[in-house]
Amino acid sequence: MTSPAPLLVVGDALLDHDVRGRVERLAPDAPVPVVSGPRRTTRPGGAALAAWLAAADGRPVTLVTALGDDPDSACLRGLLAGRVDLVEIPLAGTLSSKTRVLAAGRPLLRLDEGEGRAREGTEPARRAIAAARAVLVADYGRGTADVLREALASVAARVPVAWDPHPRGRPPVPGVRLATPSAAEAHVFAGGAAATGQPEPGSELHTAAQDAGRLVRTWRAATVAVTLGGRGALLSHGETPLLVPSPVTAEGDACGAGDRFAATAAGLLADGELVETAVREAVHAATRYVAEGGVRSVAVDTTPGGPAAQPTDDEPTDDALRTAARVRAAGGTVVAAGGCFDLLHAGHVALLQAARRTGDCLVVCINSDASVRRRKGASRPLVPEADRIRVLRALECVDAVAVFDEDTPERLLTEIRPHIWAKGGDYARTRLPEASVVQSWGGQVVLFPYLDGRSTTSIAERAALTPPTGTPAQAASGGRRPR
Repeated sequence: MTSPAPLLVVGDALLDHDVRGRVERLAPDAPVPVVSGPRRTTRPGGAALAAWLAAADGRPVTLVTALGDDPDSACLRGLLAGRVDLVEIPLAGTLSSKTRVLAAGRPLLRLDEGEGRAREGTEPARRAIAAARAVLVADYGRGTADVLREALASVAARVPVAWDPHPRGRPPVPGVRLATPSAAEAHVFAGGAAATGQPEPGSELHTAAQDAGRLVRTWRAATVAVTLGGRGALLSHGETPLLVPSPVTAEGDACGAGDRFAATAAGLLADGELVETAVREAVHAATRYVAEGGVRSVAVDTTPGGPAAQPTDDEPTDDALRTAARVRAAGGTVVAAGGCFDLLHAGHVALLQAARRTGDCLVVCINSDASVRRRKGASRPLVPEADRIRVLRALECVDAVAVFDEDTPERLLTEIRPHIWAKGGDYARTRLPEASVVQSWGGQVVLFPYLDGRSTTSIAERAALTPPTGTPAQAASGGRRPR
């Protein structure tokens, strides 16, 4: 298998912050929500996020962007260090940043700061563009693509260039292999008015198809892929477009999904793939990105006094809180179950199916990887947290998954406040530390029959003792059959 080809990303870097907390009341002096227990995270944004995501695919990435001497520029350099090679051009002003305030996974407001713009191109930046084998332009309307436009126009005639445009920026240079506007951006670029309200069924596709065809001709681009959010993307060569649907409907924070799409498509073009293949894989990658928590995978906790440089893992919990609140507001019964759920087996499934039948939604609370290691030892978990979440979410009986980092789930339960806390019958003679917490709001602990002989530990021990099958040569190679 060949290594991923290198990619050059050119565009405007940003610094993004999220402040996440709980909203349980309005302020006494004004009808505004009070956010309590806030946690602050910081991550690369704009072109820096696209570069970070491309590097996460295992490919060498160089980012050409404008940075200055301000603290936010210094912070962003630290976030990218060791992952992305930087070629800096001068920044006039301070680096742009945005801060989202969220509760239960939903943004309440956004603060934008810094109006810095790229001041001028440099010879090192132009040399990097001239030497590139493939380029992604992540234009966020702050001048980087503008001051390097001549170099980008020259390289577009020789190598694959993908261009993710912004309404505040200029159109792509002629000859780009792929342009990736969103449906709203494409409509503005094509000369349409900004949409208001919900589109009629089918009208969004019709409008996107017309806009894409018009932009192929206006921009003199080889192809235009209009991204349609959770519906996928519409790829046009100028005539009848190709609809590339999302493989599943992914719910979650879509912030950065466009960067994930563009980074994947540009990387595959660098690898020599056809545009159709690159767009299809980019749709799948963006869908997975949203389903698996989105920007939480690149964020670091910067809460004063909190852990430094640790990925945030609260997005699944936000989804669980929304689910529980929705069911509770409708008069339904919220059921929760908890555990490590390492190596999901028949005993787990039987418990979860039985628990789900007792209420209107089931939230599964799982131990984080760090919590599992403290409880089970350094060799556990066998399956990492992100994979355990994904497997549990795939079960029809599971409505949401939440993660707790403590040894026991009391804190998380006080946020979810389930009517029923489900445990296996093997806990019948055990005093559950969370029982009093559940009972404090009128909840009930319920035990369900346990399937004897099923446990992650016993399965792992049997697997370790089972010799490989096949010929002696196959056994020596781990049981793999020759191809």
